[in-house]
Amino acid sequence: MSKKSKGMESEELGNKLLKSVREMKAGKVARATQVAPNEVAAARMKSGLSQTEFAQALQISPRTLQEWEQGRREPSGAAKALIQIAFRHPEVIREGFGR
Repeated sequence: MSKKSKGMESEELGNKLLKSVREMKAGKVARATQVAPNEVAAARMKSGLSQTEFAQALQISPRTLQEWEQGRREPSGAAKALIQIAFRHPEVIREGFGR
C-alpha cells in the first residue's frame, strides 16, 4: 500500500468520524436504547427514596437491593410482597424518612 492511498484512508476515516460527531451534536442518533426499570427499581423510584433509604425501609442491605434492581437476584416471596406494597402505596415506605 502506498503512502498516498494510506493517507486517503486516514482522511476518509477522519471525515466519517467528524460527520458522526456532527450528527450526534444535532441529535441524530442511529439508535437509542431504553431500559425499563424492573418492578423493584420502579417501586423505589415511585417512593422517591435513595437506594440506601429504600433498603433500610425493607430492612435489607443496599447491595441486595442493587442486585435486585439489576436483575442479578430475585427477591423472596415476602420481599416481593413488600415491594408490591411499596409500589402501590409509596407514602407508607416514605413515612420513616419524613418525606
